[in-house]
Amino acid sequence: MSTVADVSRFLSTLCPPVLAEQWDNTGLLLGDDTRPVQSLMTCLTLTRQTCQEAIDRGVDMVVTHHPVPFRPLSSITTMSHYGWILWQLATQRIAVYSPHTAFDSCADGINARLSRLLELEDVHPLRPFEQDTFVGAGRTGCLAHPMPLLDFAQHVKQKLGVKFLQIVGSPDMSVSRVAVACGAAGEFLEDARRCGCHVIVLGEARYHTCLEAEFWGIGMVLVGHYASERHGVERLAEILREHF
Repeated sequence: MSTVADVSRFLSTLCPPVLAEQWDNTGLLLGDDTRPVQSLMTCLTLTRQTCQEAIDRGVDMVVTHHPVPFRPLSSITTMSHYGWILWQLATQRIAVYSPHTAFDSCADGINARLSRLLELEDVHPLRPFEQDTFVGAGRTGCLAHPMPLLDFAQHVKQKLGVKFLQIVGSPDMSVSRVAVACGAAGEFLEDARRCGCHVIVLGEARYHTCLEAEFWGIGMVLVGHYASERHGVERLAEILREHF
């Protein structure tokens, strides 16, 4: 029977911790690594609802994209949001693992999947890891044919299955080279500019980042944090099911 250590070891191979951003909190965050794992659940974020779902389903381990805790806690009590979640899971002996930005950047991670969903060609990391052409933060690639920003936004909506999104830039501006970066990824705007991208697809960005993109003539397609990462976490569930 697989253990928490077995699942953690596989995840650290799939999403090498060295790829995680320095500010991140990844890896096994809660649990006994010798415990057996018969049932496993993935989610984008551990909330009160997903925590209760894990308990109701009787799972032994949760792989959550966003880490809990994300920042150091001085206490773990049920009087705080994350304290409540950790206390409930620990009481039920449910382990928690988070790959987060290591999964964003790995060869078969969220940004790689986003670039495939959007049918980009000649894809490379926006920020390569040690000159590696397959792993690194964000992705950049080209469309098969240039199209106006508004048409590209419709393409993104259809491929990601979202009803609404936001765009920055002139609707008729021509785009061909695309950057993708999941989540709150406004920090990648300068990387997109350096790579000569005409547009960047991301989850969300700050207001002033949008103004900066407009100044540089770079379009932005903001699909929402959840929509930018949901498909990747669904794929992670498939990978875990296939392996175990």
